[in-house]
Amino acid sequence: MAVILASASPRRRELLGYIVSDFECIPSDIDETIPEGVSAEESAEYLACIKAESVAESHQSDIVIGCDTVVVYEGKVFGKPCNEEDAERMLTALSGKVHRVITGVCIMSGRKKKSFSETTEVEFFELTAGEIKNYIATGSPMDKAGAYGIQDGALLPAKSIKGDYFNVVGLPAARLKRELAFFI
Repeated sequence: MAVILASASPRRRELLGYIVSDFECIPSDIDETIPEGVSAEESAEYLACIKAESVAESHQSDIVIGCDTVVVYEGKVFGKPCNEEDAERMLTALSGKVHRVITGVCIMSGRKKKSFSETTEVEFFELTAGEIKNYIATGSPMDKAGAYGIQDGALLPAKSIKGDYFNVVGLPAARLKRELAFFI
C-alpha cells in the first residue's frame, strides 16, 4: 500500500516528508471552481476531497491525500491569483488586516474517507505599494492562495500568526500525522 500526495506543491511535498518517509506525488487535474452553495469555510475541504477522489479512482488500494489551501478575508475566498493585477488586489486587501488561512485535507483508501479543515489566523503588516509590486515581480505569488507564501523571504508579510504555521505553508502536518494514525 503506497501513500500518494495528490499535489505537485513542493511545499506540501516537504511537509508530508516530515510525517511519511516514502510517498509519491500524483497531482490531480481537476477544475478548481467552487460551486454555488459551498461556503468560503468549506471550500478548501471540498477541493481537497475532489482532488483526492480524482487520484484515488486509479489507486484504490493506496492511501491518497488531497489538500487545498484558501485565504478567506471578509467572507471572500482568495485562491491563486489569475494574473498580476489579481495578486495586487489580494495583497492590497490583506495589507494591515487579519485573515484566515484554511487548509482542507482528505485522506482516502478504497471506500474509506476522512476529511478535515484546519484554520489559522494571520495578521499582515501594512505593505507599501512598492513592496507589493516588487514581490509580484518575483513571480512567487502566482501559485499561492492569497498571492503570498508566509515563508517567502521576498515579502515576509506576517505580523502575527494564531494557529498552525505549517497550515499557512499548505499542510497542517501535526494534525495530518494524527489523522493518518487513526485512519490506518
